[in-house]
Amino acid sequence: MKQMSLSDQVKWLLRGVSECISEELLIKKLEKNKPLVVKAGFDPTSTDLHLGHTVLINKLKQFQIAGHQIVFLIGDFTAMIGDPSGRDMTRPLLTRKDVIENAKTYTEQIFKILDPAKTQVVFNSSWLGQLSAQDLIQLMSFHTVARMLEREDFTKRFSNQQSISIHEFVYPILQGYDSLHIKADIELGGNDQKFNLLMGREIQKNHQQEQQVVLMMPLLEGTDGVKKMSKSYGNTIGITETPAQMFGKIMSIADTLIIRYFELLTSIANDELDLLRSRLRTENPRDIKMELAVMLVSNFYDADLAMQAKQAFIEQFSHKQMPEDIPIVVLSQQQQTFSLPVLLKDLGLVESSSQAIRLIEQGGVKADGNKVMPGQVLDYMPGLVLQVGKRKYVKIGH
Repeated sequence: MKQMSLSDQVKWLLRGVSECISEELLIKKLEKNKPLVVKAGFDPTSTDLHLGHTVLINKLKQFQIAGHQIVFLIGDFTAMIGDPSGRDMTRPLLTRKDVIENAKTYTEQIFKILDPAKTQVVFNSSWLGQLSAQDLIQLMSFHTVARMLEREDFTKRFSNQQSISIHEFVYPILQGYDSLHIKADIELGGNDQKFNLLMGREIQKNHQQEQQVVLMMPLLEGTDGVKKMSKSYGNTIGITETPAQMFGKIMSIADTLIIRYFELLTSIANDELDLLRSRLRTENPRDIKMELAVMLVSNFYDADLAMQAKQAFIEQFSHKQMPEDIPIVVLSQQQQTFSLPVLLKDLGLVESSSQAIRLIEQGGVKADGNKVMPGQVLDYMPGLVLQVGKRKYVKIGH
């Protein structure tokens, strides 16, 4: 990427950021014209990462391209406590064995995006595990219960008379101590992490260390186009899925998310992003979405596999002569719970539920080009194309 002016670098690094505390301090740090220590922490609470996780990793990549020092922090110690952010109950405690098993694949997966030669991977157990009881008590002495209850999730649980375990108060303090230990200039996190991220600034201030800049990233919507990408919602695109699977899922996202995915998951220049916005006003969104799919699959695999996935997708769908002007229907909340035969009748694609059942048994009903099997349960997510016979189509909208 061409050499950027300070203003262009700030604009690029803040692209997609939902909140920065503060831009003035970020500029001040960048003006020093030396590599900054940029930290993002990930608790290994599961084995695989999905594209939602890579929003932060891609922002780390942008800082890496700009010449800064990236610290990828694996929270193997904090994962055993459990982040209370956004929780309405205490997380089940993970064992050391669980955490180590989950962490095994992280370094392999992140280096699909980050340059391993320019990335420092650290485990916070290497310093948190060395804290004595006296160290921890002294660290906690700077903070009050009233301060902890300022965070929305704790306040809600307290008001609803739901339990809050004492160890949950410790979590943000330990995350903040991570920033103190590695002398972070910048910390990245999701916009649901604000309390934890600010705790890092507070602890640094208490220890006479220059405070970090906090950059909060939005949560990426999943393939349903509405809810945040999460395994619990069944709307994820895993970065270890096959190129064909990844390509197909990216092609299934809502058209309204195309720019958002380019903005949060790629490192293209801002002027290229502006050009894509202009093209979307005159070109078929499917073609631009295909460019996105090729780019992302190339990032996680390589260009050859991405082109093979593209060709397979074209052969699977385009060669079946799927029409361009498929009618779009928006399902009511009640319709989203219907069985497929009832829904097909409700949408006017068949005369009766029994006819729909017969057609499914005969292989005459397809979802996204694939035959629906008898008894198969479908997620009616935006972008899903239902086909009955050779000529009847509907696309689920949002």
